[in-house]
Amino acid sequence: ILIGIFLAIVAFVAVFYLLQDQGGGGGGESPASRTTTPTVFAAKDIPLGTQVTEDMLRLEEEFPNEQRTADAFNSTSLVVGKIARQDIVEGQQVRAENFSTGSLTSIDCPDTLRCIAVQVDQVTGVGTLIRAGDYVDVLVGFTGDKFPVVQINPDEGSITPVAGISGTTVKVLLQGLQVQGVLLPPPPAQDGTQQDGGTTSGDQPTNLTGQQEIVILSGTAQQMELIKFAQLDGNISLVLRSAGDFRDPNDPTIPVTPIPDVTSGVILKTLVDDYGVLVPEIIELILPEATPAP
Repeated sequence: ILIGIFLAIVAFVAVFYLLQDQGGGGGGESPASRTTTPTVFAAKDIPLGTQVTEDMLRLEEEFPNEQRTADAFNSTSLVVGKIARQDIVEGQQVRAENFSTGSLTSIDCPDTLRCIAVQVDQVTGVGTLIRAGDYVDVLVGFTGDKFPVVQINPDEGSITPVAGISGTTVKVLLQGLQVQGVLLPPPPAQDGTQQDGGTTSGDQPTNLTGQQEIVILSGTAQQMELIKFAQLDGNISLVLRSAGDFRDPNDPTIPVTPIPDVTSGVILKTLVDDYGVLVPEIIELILPEATPAP
């Protein structure tokens, strides 16, 4: 029995030293003892809103751990296809923070432009899925009480509102504004319950709660005036655009300005004349003549 115990101890010690030799002296380092880690860098400037491609990146196989940020990527495959939610400068480590869609804490408004906040909800803000770097059009609507139909008396010069005629008007006001950031409300408490009004599309539940979002748009001074007027007297909706419309197809890091679409705007008459919306049938009612009083 003693000889067996002795041989077992000898075998254990031999295996222990054999594994040490394979892990350190002959084969490689254990992850805990490594002093370098593969790290992804930007090979060129990657502007806000750009979808990252392989040629925009370079991988440094052995980058010192003490110089590496905690959320840096160690493989280009983890980055390709992502949308930059902030500017990434050439030579900078590519970090998870560069693609974060969380609520912003600061903002750098582009040179020569201004930034303005627009509050939207799940209906007027594309489900509150708009994020930094996206491009949007600003759609404005004015209802009849803001834009009444009036009749002018040419003899007296008096103006009389006409009842029963829709004064609603809708127009794409601005096109191709870039989102510089978003502010989202705190997430709901995780109590395991679904709020009323929830629907499901595929496997992703959607709570129709009217959640709101503040979207920071950049533009010229004139565009800021238009947005402010629409906020005061109208109703604003943001329409999401394809990021590809604003990037050179041969080099996505180069921004381009697409030609704005020409739209007619819409009033009730437009729907009737151009889209065949039927007007109510007018029925003439003939009343009997009144009998004169004796």
